[in-house]
Amino acid sequence: MAKVAWIGLGVMGFPMAGHLLRKGGHDLVVYNRTAAKAEAWVREHGAGTTAATPAEAAAGAGFVFSCVGNDDDLREVTTGNDGAFQAMGAGTVFVDHTTASAEAARELSAAAETRGFAFLDAPVSGGQSGAHNGSLSVMAGGDADAFARAEPLIAHYARAVTLIGPSGAGQLTKMVNQIAIAGLLQGLSEAIHFAVKAGLDLGLVKETISKGAAQSWQMDNRWDSMAEGHFEFGFAVDWMRKDLAICLDEAHRNGASLPVTALVDQFYAQVQKMGGARWDTSSLIARLNPGEDATS
Repeated sequence: MAKVAWIGLGVMGFPMAGHLLRKGGHDLVVYNRTAAKAEAWVREHGAGTTAATPAEAAAGAGFVFSCVGNDDDLREVTTGNDGAFQAMGAGTVFVDHTTASAEAARELSAAAETRGFAFLDAPVSGGQSGAHNGSLSVMAGGDADAFARAEPLIAHYARAVTLIGPSGAGQLTKMVNQIAIAGLLQGLSEAIHFAVKAGLDLGLVKETISKGAAQSWQMDNRWDSMAEGHFEFGFAVDWMRKDLAICLDEAHRNGASLPVTALVDQFYAQVQKMGGARWDTSSLIARLNPGEDATS
């Protein structure tokens, strides 16, 4: 067992830290910007302790995990005045599950190296359900030795943990993931919309095409809710737009052409204007069905 610090107890971090405690039996210290969430986590699990700052949480920990909102949040909990980096010792490992920029990952990796410890950028895919079920996919960037040490802990809440390459590679791979999802969901939205307009039986259509080349996780898990106009769950449009902004910014930097991603990002902006900021990303179909109830 190791002493572990966990920073960030949102919809993803809360259950992920729980798996680490229950399955790994590690001594956990948790920190959340809203202290009540950290206190609620300790009450729910009947174990662990809370810390007043990220630095306090990280003091004496062999591993520090974070799962926060964006680059600015990540910098605040790492290199800020009360950040975890201020208290981490030589040879320890910081594992970040935030979806952030590759630039931030490389910056923090370099900062960690100067202090004698390792930083892994390790964003996740699988959404809130994957976090609850312990079945996330984790794509990591950073030092191979540090990854080998952290992998057994990460495996408590992930079904796949892969070191992609050097620092930043995990975040770049998460960008690939989000680019693929954005285009797929727009295609699925148009397919369902077209099937309805054509008067087809949606159940039979799904049963048939899901056994062929059109099959995908999104089709298996979102077809029915999209057809019903049900979006009050899952990964929020606001967060997807944050992720796509990171993708588009990186593409501007590396010269990649992302016309479909840029278009879908604007479609999500329309969904936000419809009141769907907190709807699941599958709500792209709502803009094809204006005036219909999308919250049933």
